[in-house]
Amino acid sequence: MATTKARPALTDEALIELMSLIKGADSVELKLTVPDPDHASAVQALGLDPLDAQIRQVFFFDTPELTLNQHGVVPRARRVQNKGGDSVIKLRPVVPAELPKAIRKSPAFGVEVDAMPGGFVCSGSMKAVLGDTEVWEVAHGKGRISSLFTKEQRAFYAKQAPAGLELDDLSILGPIFVLKVKFAVKDYPRRMVTEMWLYPDGPRILELSTKCAPSETFQAAAETRAMLTQRGIDLDGAQETKTRKALDFFAARFKQEVKKDSTPKSKAAD
Repeated sequence: MATTKARPALTDEALIELMSLIKGADSVELKLTVPDPDHASAVQALGLDPLDAQIRQVFFFDTPELTLNQHGVVPRARRVQNKGGDSVIKLRPVVPAELPKAIRKSPAFGVEVDAMPGGFVCSGSMKAVLGDTEVWEVAHGKGRISSLFTKEQRAFYAKQAPAGLELDDLSILGPIFVLKVKFAVKDYPRRMVTEMWLYPDGPRILELSTKCAPSETFQAAAETRAMLTQRGIDLDGAQETKTRKALDFFAARFKQEVKKDSTPKSKAAD
C-alpha cells in the first residue's frame, strides 16, 4: 500500500527492533509526510521559498508486475539539476548484522534507517555517481539500463533479484519530478530537507526530513518533533511512501499502454 496509518507510539517489541537496527546503521533519516491539505500552511510555517528548489527527475526500473519491489529490490536512477546524475540499487528491509561482510565494507554501500511517525524500515543501498547525460540517454532509448550501474552494483543486483531477471529486461517507470529544498530553521540545530514529489496524475507528496548519526536518533527525534509541533505541522496524519506510490502509478500506466497498443483497431466498412 502507498499509505501507512501513523500509530500513536511504537510497541515495546518494535522499539527493541528499532534500537537493534539503529545500532548497525550508518545513518538515520527522520521523515514526515504532510497531508495534502496542509502543504501550503507547512511551507509558510517553515519559511520555504519555492525558488530555492533544485529540480530532479527520478526513474525506477522494475517489471510491470513490480516483481523486484515484491522482493525488496529497488533499482533507481536520477538526474539532478546542475549536478549530474546518480544510480542506486536499494534493498529493503535489511538487518545490518546479517549483511555479507564484503558488501558491508564497500565504500559504495550504506545502511540507513528511515523512521517516520509510527513506523520504520532499514535499507541498504549500493550507490554510484553518473555524468550529465547517461540517465537522459537511457530514458530516451539510446542506452541500456545496465549501463547506469557499476560492475559492483550489477553484482549486488544479481545476488538479490529473482533468477533470470536481468537489469536490461526491466521497464523504465518514470520520471517523477521532484523539487528539493535544503533549509535551516531558527532555533533548531539541524538542517532540514523538504521534497515535493509531483506525480503525473496530479497528486503530490510533501516530505520533511533530517538526517542524524545513529547515536543521536532519539535526541534528534525529540528536537524535530518539538520544532514541527511549535509551527503547527500535523505529526499524526497518514504517512505515504514516495517510492511505492511512484511504482504503483507507473506500473499501472505501463499496463494500460501495452493493453491499448495490443487492442485491434476497427476497420472501416467496405
